[in-house]
Amino acid sequence: MIGVPRPLMVGALLALTLLPLPVVAAAPYSLVLRGGMIYDGSGKAPYVGDVAIRDDRIVSVQKHVGGPAKRVLDVTGLAVAPGFINMLGHVQQSLLIDGRAQSDLRQGVTLEVMGENSSGPLSETMRSRLQARLASLGIVIDWTTLGGYLQKFEHRQVSVNVAAFVGANTIRTAVLGEADVQPNSEQLNQMRGLVRAAMEEGALGVTTALIYAPDTYATTAELTSLATESARCGGLYIAHMRSEGDRLIEGVQETIDIARASGAPAEIYHLKAAGRENWPKLETVIEMVNAARAAGVRITADMYTYPAGASGLDASMPPWVQDGGQEAWIARLGDPAIRARVLADMREPHPTWENLLQKSGADGTMVLAVRNPELQPLIGKTLAAIAVERGQTPEEVAIDLVLAERGRVGVAYFSMSEENVRKQVRLPWVSFASDADAPSLEGIFLKQGYHPRSFGNFARLLGRYVRDEQQISLAEAVRKLTSLPAENLSLQSRGRLRHGYFADVVVFDPAKVQDHATFQNPQQYSTGVQHVVVNGELALENGEPTAARPGRVIYGRAWTGARGGGCRAASSEWRWHP
Repeated sequence: MIGVPRPLMVGALLALTLLPLPVVAAAPYSLVLRGGMIYDGSGKAPYVGDVAIRDDRIVSVQKHVGGPAKRVLDVTGLAVAPGFINMLGHVQQSLLIDGRAQSDLRQGVTLEVMGENSSGPLSETMRSRLQARLASLGIVIDWTTLGGYLQKFEHRQVSVNVAAFVGANTIRTAVLGEADVQPNSEQLNQMRGLVRAAMEEGALGVTTALIYAPDTYATTAELTSLATESARCGGLYIAHMRSEGDRLIEGVQETIDIARASGAPAEIYHLKAAGRENWPKLETVIEMVNAARAAGVRITADMYTYPAGASGLDASMPPWVQDGGQEAWIARLGDPAIRARVLADMREPHPTWENLLQKSGADGTMVLAVRNPELQPLIGKTLAAIAVERGQTPEEVAIDLVLAERGRVGVAYFSMSEENVRKQVRLPWVSFASDADAPSLEGIFLKQGYHPRSFGNFARLLGRYVRDEQQISLAEAVRKLTSLPAENLSLQSRGRLRHGYFADVVVFDPAKVQDHATFQNPQQYSTGVQHVVVNGELALENGEPTAARPGRVIYGRAWTGARGGGCRAASSEWRWHP
């Protein structure tokens, strides 16, 4: 304003102040969920309010959100909650076949966490075997690392988010094969290196399945070493324990010991006490976990909401006969002398290995899934019934089914107490997992058998245990489905309805949410979930999947992509102790 007389300058400024300021319109919300009952994931009492979303984030959660919105959904009378987290989904294959994950999406699941997986690292032998096994499903195994597998979901549209652990069994097989051998120091260092590489490729931690070969051959020292490497990268140790039956207490203690020695938070996969004589042990397990948590060990658990699990007939046969992998196992079963020895071991009252047939009984072991068309009429029948039809013992039936299938044969094991299921639902440190795939009721999925948990695990919690039996409040159930697992997995900005968090949201009717799948007729979707928002987009609307595929890969804290710092950076921000 140099050279302008002062009175003129003051007048000009005064005139400018009197001019109306330009109106800057606020960017409209992408979506507003109006008038629902807000369960924010904290476990606190709900309230009626609105959730506003812009792009992939929640920008406002309050009693009333004003301002323009591209779309408003009236959800009056419905519950609005963070998207549910499936702590263990075996979706490695089903998501490649159909990215909609319909059986889980229709229950409000927005994140599938893959564990006990064989997705990588893969040796060439492992890759070839996996390709041969999955060729009939149209899946091409064009990756050899866990990172390569996860990248498939960066380029393939899916409806839900995905995350993954690296399997200790995969690491072991890649270095040692499937034989009952122990690693030397060089091999153990190689295994640790593979864990570290998988963590930097995005794994959330390391996981085990210790009742199955070759996992069962691993010592506590080996597992602690791998868990330590994972912990250095900010990872979790999750264990399908060495025993859920006769040595349940020992299995829990081993898990606690590994957590304490490695510095890794630990989780028990699908907590249970298997076998009637072991049902009372659940109280001791609860006391052990509570004591460990009080002493500073981070340990939690997850569960499915059924008194029967699902596995294979390999879990009813001794580990020694499975030494070397599936082909070696089947070949041995065809030898009459070895067959006689296996039958004797299967009938041993208290074996040193986990025999799920023994814990469930032949009348509590039901055929669920086979690929051999000649065996498919047996789906839904118990081993006891088949034994009567064939004039054999249940153990003989089990061996013959494996030989006919040339594989493990999927079965349901009814080994748990319904009262124990209720006790576990009430535990504040237990979240939920289907321990199953996420199929659709169409195409190739109709040719397979299923445990009903594939279709009803989460709706069963909300319908049966929350609404009907009132084992816990709905607010607490939502916490255990959302913020609890998100915190256990160290996920950033997920698991709550909060400003700045990713917009993963489920809208459901608490009065109508219901599972329909049964063991006799498992292929039935659950109902009662109206809308599911994933990363800000409606993946399910009015109970039906949309064309949107907004799912993303959620990487662990050591991921080196997107300029991440890897394990070194993760360890600096992670309270890890050796």
